Amino acid sequence: MSTLRETDENDANSTPFSDHPLIGATGLMWAPRVLATEAALETTTVRLTKEGAICGAPQYIAEELLRAEGFTDIRYAPPLPGIMQADRIARGDIDFGVFFAPGLVVALDRDVALTALAGIHIGCFEFLGREGIQSVADVKGKNVGVQALGSPPHLFASVIAAHIGIDPINDIHWVTSRSVKPIELFADGKIDAFLGLPPDPEDLRARHISHVVIVDSTVDRPWSQYFCCILVGNREFVQQHPIATKRVLRAILKATDLCAADPALAARRLVDGRFTPRYDYALQTLGKLLYKWREYDIEDTIRFYALRLHEAGFIKSSPQKIIAGGTDWRFLNELKRELKA
Repeated sequence: MSTLRETDENDANSTPFSDHPLIGATGLMWAPRVLATEAALETTTVRLTKEGAICGAPQYIAEELLRAEGFTDIRYAPPLPGIMQADRIARGDIDFGVFFAPGLVVALDRDVALTALAGIHIGCFEFLGREGIQSVADVKGKNVGVQALGSPPHLFASVIAAHIGIDPINDIHWVTSRSVKPIELFADGKIDAFLGLPPDPEDLRARHISHVVIVDSTVDRPWSQYFCCILVGNREFVQQHPIATKRVLRAILKATDLCAADPALAARRLVDGRFTPRYDYALQTLGKLLYKWREYDIEDTIRFYALRLHEAGFIKSSPQKIIAGGTDWRFLNELKRELKA
């Protein structure tokens, strides 16, 4: 049985994007005119990841926009235990996915066959601690929970610690568990801190579990100045299917605009598409994210995290090498001109 599920284009609970003012003005209605001037798609099939946090919403709600771009076979691949998303994309099982920035940099350092295409949004994670932990400095010597070393929360937390001089390898006690999530270890008092990706922070607040927000990447510098999540493509797909790549990126960037303009509609589409179960958590997450793909410089984000990860001993490559070998901004630059706000 295939692990890829084609989405149901006749979902009775879905709100048509074509009814939305943003899409009517700049999306579906102008697509036929634009497509008439472009070369034909090299493929009408596109495979996207289904794993990840709520903040990856644009790729999850872009189906109607992808169909308007000419794709007829749109599939979302659920997670496979024991296989990292980067490796699935690199080996060609999936064509595109949204990656957390430090995880992408680490993958590019080991020459995984990925190509970064565009930044999606600013901020999403919160570094959370128990009462008495008031700053990142207080994490030194404490138990910090992650599901696995090398996971996005581990890399984010390590970079944050290293940024103020804490050695993330020797100065933090990492508590790992693949069977129990860090949020549950935190709730049970078994760890002192963890880095929460949506919907973990929302869940803590809903359950009234006492905690301190050590870092909020939506507002706290320098983390709020760089993309948290980045759209990535399979390197071979990007090279061999430039027309399809540009159209995928255009659909997802327009979905990104919709998340910013109408988070309630986007949250509803996430639930209707079974990408997340809780509408309230999805709405809280999308309502605070900064979907500013036009304003921020994606290359600055790659450079920033490459420098931080190099300083912390997680990668060997220079930022210049990673940018040269693992990025392609030509489609983004074209779409910035085409999709002016």
